[in-house]
Amino acid sequence: MATGLAGFVLPGAAACTPAARTDAITVAGGESGGFYLEFATLLATSLTRRAVARTASAVQTQGSLENIDRLVRGEVTLGIALADSAADSVAGRSASAAPSSASIRALGKVYENYLHCLVRADSGIGAVADLAGRTVGVGGQRSGTSLTARRILEAAGLSGADRQAGLTELPLGLNQGVAALRDGRVEGLFWSGGLPTAAITAAAKDTKLRLVDLSALIAPLRARYQGFYDRVLIQAGTYPGMPATWTVGVANVLLCRADMGADVARSIVELLLTRASELVPASSLGVQFLSPETLINTAGVPLHPAAEDAYRAFHG
Repeated sequence: MATGLAGFVLPGAAACTPAARTDAITVAGGESGGFYLEFATLLATSLTRRAVARTASAVQTQGSLENIDRLVRGEVTLGIALADSAADSVAGRSASAAPSSASIRALGKVYENYLHCLVRADSGIGAVADLAGRTVGVGGQRSGTSLTARRILEAAGLSGADRQAGLTELPLGLNQGVAALRDGRVEGLFWSGGLPTAAITAAAKDTKLRLVDLSALIAPLRARYQGFYDRVLIQAGTYPGMPATWTVGVANVLLCRADMGADVARSIVELLLTRASELVPASSLGVQFLSPETLINTAGVPLHPAAEDAYRAFHG
């Protein structure tokens, strides 16, 4: 799908590479071994190759919540975030939402994230309810995974004010969490990422892991938190030895500040629409990634006005 988009040209778009429109762009990504950082790096490379910026670079972070905070503070130009995290910040529901969070705008939905609930294959854990009384990694403190995972646990009655049975939550990011799962320091690990996530693929080669089906919790999630959550399938063979498993999908949104220049915002959207083949990580299975039909579905985060114009021109 992404490869087929490479030949499209926006109506009215320049036929040749545009002149550089800004000096420098920084893209807040995520942890090493995850799609956020890989996508941010590819985007930065494309921004310089296509002369949208003279220089561009990706920044390693804990993920969505840190990316939003750094964007609000003006420390980065672009940031990738889960749609539920971004919408919470824009609406001022996030505990750390700065007063200027409403200045965030979306440039497009770039791909779908898949929430992984990983356990060891020999753990005897077959459902989320089986995590009761156990120690679980719920994502880094400033990651979007931590927000979504805690909502999952609340929906299952394992966390929050309505908890029926407790568990111990540890703020572990991807790489720390995978290491803790392999050596038995945690019995479950939540991670939200694209497919396949390289760090999980590597771990599954020498440790038998299993995914827990999360799809039964989608209805209560949607009832409480709007329509951010979809039923998606992690197909058999995505990771070594793991069967097909249904889980929760959350859109990833590329964010900028509302005060971004219109020409720069428009040029970035043009890259998303016409240069998708440059922006898909080599390891990606290409599932729900940079589709022109879904780029505008930013889950309640308002589009930058120049992005609206670019999509309107593309779709007619």
